[in-house]
Amino acid sequence: MTDGGLGVRDLSGRMLVAVAAVLAFVALGVAALVAPGSFAATLFDIVASRSALASTLRLSVPIVFAALGGIYAEKSGVINIGLEGLLIISAFSAVYAADVTGSLWVGFVMGVLASTALAGLFAVVCIEYRADQIIAGLAVWLIALGLAPFASQVVYGGPNTTGVDSFSTISVPVLADLPFIGALFSAAPSVYLMFLAVAVCWYSLNRTTFGRRVRAAGENPKALDTAGVNVSWVRYRAVLLSGVLSGMGGASLAFNIGRFTGNGPTMVNGDGFIAIVAYLFGNYNPIGAMLSTMLFAGLDAVQIRLQTVQAVSVPDSLVQTIPFVTVILVLALVGKTQIPEAAGDHYESGED
Repeated sequence: MTDGGLGVRDLSGRMLVAVAAVLAFVALGVAALVAPGSFAATLFDIVASRSALASTLRLSVPIVFAALGGIYAEKSGVINIGLEGLLIISAFSAVYAADVTGSLWVGFVMGVLASTALAGLFAVVCIEYRADQIIAGLAVWLIALGLAPFASQVVYGGPNTTGVDSFSTISVPVLADLPFIGALFSAAPSVYLMFLAVAVCWYSLNRTTFGRRVRAAGENPKALDTAGVNVSWVRYRAVLLSGVLSGMGGASLAFNIGRFTGNGPTMVNGDGFIAIVAYLFGNYNPIGAMLSTMLFAGLDAVQIRLQTVQAVSVPDSLVQTIPFVTVILVLALVGKTQIPEAAGDHYESGED
């Protein structure tokens, strides 16, 4: 067993998924060369297109931010399955604040603050009052799922808000003109912020004192307490960070769409739960979480394009299940990811 609980089966499972993805892409490329007019060629054109990469990056942003937040919380010993709720409340708050102030960046900050406030409430309930973390996380989701559309109904007269501006695309000269990978250099600010956040979170968790304390709080809180560090305070900060990062994801999603949509599961539509799968598949590694998110988001982008291809005779409802079926298969192949030893356990200073 290596650091982070990544066992031999986990390594082989993740490697199998990576190899399968590469082989599938190569096979599509070969098929496209052999039979240019075939469905395989059409699918390869979609997968290898610049627009597919651009869509993948756009769809990845809220999931990656939520996954990063989930990593901090769970690494510290607090299981936060309320990430979906944090995305929802931040998305609505960001749109509302932007609508009132006329500034997207003010809206962005307000979305982060709203998410952090809800995460803080979750932290108090779980850490101070020792509530069941799973139930509390579900409560966060359900509160946001009801509160955001209700607030929209009160303010805008319906579950959907009015439209607001979206972030303008930032393009890097010359690089933005490259085929396919040019999408990496012509994107919204939230995409660049996502890559920066992944790098900062990886460094924070693996190269700083705070990161070591977060990991210790989730693996061996007694040892951390013995060293004179307040375990509860470390967990509070980690959960608040999950609120900050999820808030960035929710606000980014809102300004990508340009409004808040509160119908059904809301515009978030399960991104918070996909984020949990992403960081588990990535073994609590920010880079791994981002890569696994891009796999799921890429499949989502492909299925959206497939629905517009007349050569595909498969019903749209079946095509839409592709990303979710892949999630199930990936989890089955990877096997069980070992969560931090003390995740979900309450701890008070002086406990044996």
